[in-house]
Amino acid sequence: MITNLQKEFWTQLTRMHDRLPHAMLIHGAAGVGKLALAERFAQLLLCEHPGQGAKPGQGANPCGGCEGCRWFLAGNHPDVRIVEPEALALVRPAAVVEESKEEQAKEKKKPSLQIKIEQTRGLADFLNLASHRGGRRVAIIHPAEDMNTATANALLKSLEEPPLGAFFLLVSHHPARLLPTIRSRCISLPVPLPDPGASVAWLTEQGVRSPQRWLAFAGGSPLRALDYATGERGEAIERVLRGIASGNHATLGEIKDRDQLEPLAEVLQKAALDRAFAALSGRTKYGAAVVPGDAHAWLSYARTMGRHRALTHHPLSPKLFAAEMLAGMPKN
Repeated sequence: MITNLQKEFWTQLTRMHDRLPHAMLIHGAAGVGKLALAERFAQLLLCEHPGQGAKPGQGANPCGGCEGCRWFLAGNHPDVRIVEPEALALVRPAAVVEESKEEQAKEKKKPSLQIKIEQTRGLADFLNLASHRGGRRVAIIHPAEDMNTATANALLKSLEEPPLGAFFLLVSHHPARLLPTIRSRCISLPVPLPDPGASVAWLTEQGVRSPQRWLAFAGGSPLRALDYATGERGEAIERVLRGIASGNHATLGEIKDRDQLEPLAEVLQKAALDRAFAALSGRTKYGAAVVPGDAHAWLSYARTMGRHRALTHHPLSPKLFAAEMLAGMPKN
């Protein structure tokens, strides 16, 4: 279980169980287990026998066997809502995801990458209803930075005047992108990177080969490392790394699908940073097999790739965009 890698944070979180604010902002790097922690805490809040069997200093845990826990684990607890972009919500049971009637009717429309204002308005309606189990009503917003301004302002109204018994869990990879007024109404809880040794052991348990290498490439985030090592994204990353190592950049531009652009930009960015780090300190951060280069040129290129990563989901020509990224690569 990924939450086992965050035992200290979980203990800190559960100590607040009996003196909760109305909203928490759980934030940190992608892939450190923030959503899993938020969901487990939501289960604890809805558990009818919390803390059973807990040892001193470990913090409370949901019992796992009560009616509330069984409903939560089945994805159909009536007192919890998860609000997230349609693209993420597709993998969740429909009963726990807040969707508007309009969204349900537009089956042929490409899933949105943003949280829509209709979702936060529907959430407000849910929070103003009486609890089914006589306890709290819990809303998880993930990732919170995927709200546009109108959506964020709609949520802000609920945060400013929360209904009795309502509790908000905002999960964010980039809290600086949230409205300052939203951040100011939440207790901020940063989630650290797990211990590298524990992460490597966990990745090994998941069957990952070369876990140290993938953990380094993921910047220390175990869930991201698992995704890289076992998913289609990992295959794309491997292909780009081989192309960079061999100097055969022509093959890197053979991209037909827009979904391949972001992995290309990410690998180019991290390889560029490692070239700069190797030149400045003789060490790399992401484990890319690179030789030192012109630190200033590679740092500048890495910044450019960071900007390009933000553009890869836009309606661009994949082949032309890939060619532009590769053309800007420093020569040494």
